[in-house]
Amino acid sequence: MIDAASFQDKLLTWFDLCGRKDLPWQHDITPYRVWLSETMLQQTQVATVMPYFAAFTEKFPTVNHLAQAPIDEVLSLWSGLGYYARARNLHKSAQIIAAQGYFPDTVDELLALPGIGLSTAGAILSIAFQKSHPILDGNVRRVLTRFNAISGWPGDSAVNKKLWALSTDLTPVQRVADYTQAIMDLGATVCTRSKPNCALCPVNEDCQARLSDTVSTFPTPKASKKIPVKQLTLLLLHDTAGQVLLEKRPAYGIWGGLWSLPEFSCLESAQDWCLTHNIAIINQHTLATKRHTFSHYHLDYTPVLIQTHDNVVNSVMDVEQQLWCSSEQINNLGLATPIKQLLQQHFNHQG
Repeated sequence: MIDAASFQDKLLTWFDLCGRKDLPWQHDITPYRVWLSETMLQQTQVATVMPYFAAFTEKFPTVNHLAQAPIDEVLSLWSGLGYYARARNLHKSAQIIAAQGYFPDTVDELLALPGIGLSTAGAILSIAFQKSHPILDGNVRRVLTRFNAISGWPGDSAVNKKLWALSTDLTPVQRVADYTQAIMDLGATVCTRSKPNCALCPVNEDCQARLSDTVSTFPTPKASKKIPVKQLTLLLLHDTAGQVLLEKRPAYGIWGGLWSLPEFSCLESAQDWCLTHNIAIINQHTLATKRHTFSHYHLDYTPVLIQTHDNVVNSVMDVEQQLWCSSEQINNLGLATPIKQLLQQHFNHQG
């Protein structure tokens, strides 16, 4: 079995020749930029993150700028990136960091912040502060699982503990920032989830999965289970002036803090709500049902288009929780992708 020093040497030699060194967050490295990029990259591809990172850092170049921004502005820039709890936690943590006057540089302080786990903390410490600390994101987990032929779903506590121990043993003191980027790059560009290019791997001679010709069986997948399906009716209420009624969702849960359409269990409930609020239904039309898949369930949503009079605006307004949205406003609001697409289609049709 290869020793840690040899593993590090081979990986760093490969990184010097083949590693990625021109990603946006690899320039002007600061703890804030590392933290932001690592958070955006959670369960999200690099190509998807790049334009969001550019827009985010242009609008909020420092942690203090982020801390001072309204949450609606933060969520608006995050719209389409998904997993919106990440944006809410970034905002909360930025406010904490700004209040204390410095960016934390210890594991305990970082873990105390909302949304920062052990791997993200390790990335911040190693890349931004040059402090030796292991990471275990999805790419690193896959590399170590294959390299050591570790069976069992990586999310299992015993397997996860073993992988953290391996990552800790292999993480160097010298060039720790390069090593951290190197092992992430190896997983992202060579030891990929499907069709890994083992011939290009710098540690392929010692990879246990490759030696036993079992690379495709690692990591062990999580036992599959049937994903439940939820049904929902979305009320697309618009007045004769063309504005659409939006509601702000609770700060927690799915699409937390985003603006959305009023939700109902069925068409009849949506109609009853209109009657309760003295909203005259000039005409209505039920649109085709669509599906949006979250990590743990499918959402089948059916939009119902209802037109009403302009003079109902005040009758349904709840301070800070509802607003009438025009076509010009949708790009400045925090909207989940399916809702934004639905509104864009509606306004384009109206136009």
